[in-house]
Amino acid sequence: MQALPGVIDAQSGYANGTGEKDASYQKVLTGTTGFKETVRVVYDPEKISLDAILYAYFYVIDPTLKNRQGNDIGPQYQTGIYYTNEKNKEIVERIVALEKSRHSSFYVEVEPLVNFYPAEEYHQDYLVKNPTGYCHISPGEIRLLSRLKIDPGKYPKPEESTLSTLLTEEQFFVTQKSGTEPPFNNEFWNHFEKGIYVDIVTGEPLFSSLDKFESSCGWPAFSRPLEEPALVNLLDTSHGMKRIEVRSRSGDSHLGHVFTGEPESPNGIRYCINSAALRFIPYENMEEEGYGYLLNLFE
Repeated sequence: MQALPGVIDAQSGYANGTGEKDASYQKVLTGTTGFKETVRVVYDPEKISLDAILYAYFYVIDPTLKNRQGNDIGPQYQTGIYYTNEKNKEIVERIVALEKSRHSSFYVEVEPLVNFYPAEEYHQDYLVKNPTGYCHISPGEIRLLSRLKIDPGKYPKPEESTLSTLLTEEQFFVTQKSGTEPPFNNEFWNHFEKGIYVDIVTGEPLFSSLDKFESSCGWPAFSRPLEEPALVNLLDTSHGMKRIEVRSRSGDSHLGHVFTGEPESPNGIRYCINSAALRFIPYENMEEEGYGYLLNLFE
């Protein structure tokens, strides 16, 4: 959490347990105190949104596990989000509902914060003090999150009731019904103008023209996203096939699928994306449309 730009402090501790007398590592380790190993996050809302913090959290946990993360097993390792006010509660519940819809099983607790006690000093900044210490979050993921520029809080999903009025029939079919447009008969399959491609539903930046390549598939093909956490990959077993579906982070729009071992791709990866799920922002329009913070991608 401290790696996220805009997070001021992250303090390890124990939350929502039996009381201060039991808030010690040795007692919490027994799994009988009700405490969960928890991180208290202090952040600057002018620099990072709660949305961004929560999506980063879901990026590094497995929400389908009960009383476990990585090699750590026990009720004290149950994932949870504990909010401190009603405004935060609304944001937490909105994002949790979206994340829950992506999984057949979901065990993340969502509760108001009842109590929190800081953990012992040797637990604070543990990986700084113990660079080779165990954590189920990889160093690569931490470095990735530390470099994020796109804040999903700027691109919230509109109310479901308004989507049919904001989208064309084809855009709605593709993004909301997981549909597929025809190959070679869509807006961007052979489009290579300089600029970025954003989610048609929310405007969240997803891909750059720098990573678009010519493909014989008939749909827009990209070798990578602008930022990996902006996409959500899910197993898709529909139509008698086993594929990896790609959805947008904050809009939960169906975008397409991702494939590996692709000879036409410069890195062997092909994000096969529906044009109807995208809006293109030309390079010269990025500043006026609020995407000026991404202009340096083209330098």
